[in-house]
Amino acid sequence: MPKTIHEIRDPIHVFVRLDSAERKVLDSRPLQRLRHIHQLGLSYLVYPSATHKRFEHSLGVMELATRVFDVVTHRHAVKEDVAQLLPEIKDEDQLRYWRKVLRIAALCHDIGHLPFSHVAEKDLLPEGWDHERLTREIILSGEMKALWDEITPPLRPDHIVKLAIGPRKVRMPFTAWEEILAEIIVGDAFGADRMDYLLRDSHHTGVAYGNFDHYRLIDTLRILPSSPTSDTEGSKEPTLGVQQGGLRSAEALLLSRFFMYAQLYIHSVRRIYDSHMLDFLTNYLGGTFSTQIENHLQVTDNEITAALLEAARDGTKRGHDAARRIVERKHFRLLYQRNPTDQAVNTEATLAVFEAAKGEFGENNVKYDKYSQTGGPVDFPVEAKDGRIESAIAMSETLKDIPVYATEYVFVAPEIRKKAEDWVHKNRSEIIKPKGEEEDEA
Repeated sequence: MPKTIHEIRDPIHVFVRLDSAERKVLDSRPLQRLRHIHQLGLSYLVYPSATHKRFEHSLGVMELATRVFDVVTHRHAVKEDVAQLLPEIKDEDQLRYWRKVLRIAALCHDIGHLPFSHVAEKDLLPEGWDHERLTREIILSGEMKALWDEITPPLRPDHIVKLAIGPRKVRMPFTAWEEILAEIIVGDAFGADRMDYLLRDSHHTGVAYGNFDHYRLIDTLRILPSSPTSDTEGSKEPTLGVQQGGLRSAEALLLSRFFMYAQLYIHSVRRIYDSHMLDFLTNYLGGTFSTQIENHLQVTDNEITAALLEAARDGTKRGHDAARRIVERKHFRLLYQRNPTDQAVNTEATLAVFEAAKGEFGENNVKYDKYSQTGGPVDFPVEAKDGRIESAIAMSETLKDIPVYATEYVFVAPEIRKKAEDWVHKNRSEIIKPKGEEEDEA
């Protein structure tokens, strides 16, 4: 192996290989900072081995994205009608350039994350900011531009931004080719980001639902027309799809995501720890996280954890109560969770329990949490064995029936847990009764 190639051991993908230019990017401050950002926030307080970081995830996304690129651009995998729409795919110089852009973009796709990943992003960034916008600003910064200029040939920063973030988050014009490459990293169906976090989170937590046959899936991915083959129906803009032989692997990927949300990502204890951390950060910061790049790069989980421990030990510090609940495991306990039987009586049953509990035990002793996945069934083209291009939803009973995961929780302070549980058990049917029925009875 050439001396310019560096091997990094990875428990998911065995080895990740980087050349000297990629190694310089990996050694940069924005990438090294990810060694200190937990992939799953405070989930290690529920699943003790969930201590993996955004750093190794970024390496994994680069590895998987490269595998997908090499499969879908291979000359034997590209149909002539697709090649005509994507002239870059037959230009060897273009392929080498964009393969490098793809690898660097995959490596950098998470550099904008705040401490503890998603815990505070929606609430503690200024309006109009999210981790994708921070990622964009870092990629376009002078510090990183110097690295892009050193690569042969030099990489355009706007190309890296497009592929790392995708067309939904970047207000730039995308070519069809750029959209395909961005989909390889951040796509809803086959994005390497999604593939890696499911496999990696499953590995580190022991929650087996995240496993799926990604080898088979990647081998059967193709760039296909985005609608069924017809002279009259719809557009034939290319997109990522799968051969019929890989459809079961695609189903497994999307089912894995559903079950991982249900079992891990929306675990009730994880959600309440996130709530306590948000309370602490709100008090600790007294405002929002800075969007200045230099300030952003200086703050990791380490600094927040140190402040959290200090506040937990000192009752005069801002955010003391929230910090104490995290550090001493005195988090709020689950009182009530959305229940289908109760939903049939009152679609707002969980909110009714929350409002009644606030009135009974005081606002400071009760918390409400709601989560719902966005979007509906994921569709993509499937190349049937007879060569026709079909919709995945049309070909798979499984895909159209995967539900959107949603749940609601009501939590109470642990000091009143038993009293609150007895109260709900005794009064539940009255609490969840729709208001109209209560008025009719009166």
